[in-house]
Amino acid sequence: MGRIFEVRKSAMFARWDKMAKNFTRIGKEIAIAVKAGGPDPDNNPALRRCYLNAKACNMPKDRVEAAIKRAMGKDITNYEELTYEGYAPHGVAVLVETATDNPTRTVANVRMHFTRGHGSLGTSGSVAFTFNRLGEFKVKNNNINIDDLELELIDYGLEEIGEDADGNLVIRTSFSEFGNMAKILEEKHLEVISAELTRIPTTTVDLPEDQANEVLKLVDSLEQDDDVQKVYHNLK
Repeated sequence: MGRIFEVRKSAMFARWDKMAKNFTRIGKEIAIAVKAGGPDPDNNPALRRCYLNAKACNMPKDRVEAAIKRAMGKDITNYEELTYEGYAPHGVAVLVETATDNPTRTVANVRMHFTRGHGSLGTSGSVAFTFNRLGEFKVKNNNINIDDLELELIDYGLEEIGEDADGNLVIRTSFSEFGNMAKILEEKHLEVISAELTRIPTTTVDLPEDQANEVLKLVDSLEQDDDVQKVYHNLK
């Protein structure tokens, strides 16, 4: 019984850690969005995207509003968005997006994670070509005819459409058409669950389980860093 309790407690703490990380990430995204486009989500698409993603992560509305107020203050932290590229063990490409108020600290930490994980930090452009930057929307599938929707969205930059494990629609568009796709989904009154800019690998690396675990250990280490927003890799 004690062992079962310990396992459950460990899983609970892991969920809390993930939730806290998501809240921190979205808080930085809100700060960046407000600084760039103001505090009104009706006139700031990036901030509207933050609202959607906060809802998807179960971030309380009062925390979102508090983050917006902080972003409007005089003493707000100025975050710089920086991307780092490198290789995990066994030739797996890794791309790391960060938001930081101290680039010197961030690059040192990212390099440390790669080194300890038996990978290597590369130069700008060393692996970026391995990924396509796309907009990704998750939409509640309320008995939507996917074929009809696909035809309607082609003119708005649709790249891919499908379903995830929960039955939600996943709609991907080119990076340059992200705003147009967001607008048409809003006009069609579709229930958008989340909206993200993501990177999809053009090729993947298939590894045996023990080697794949080495890669995932490095990815997890990077994701735990406070300055890291997202980590992408091309492990199959």
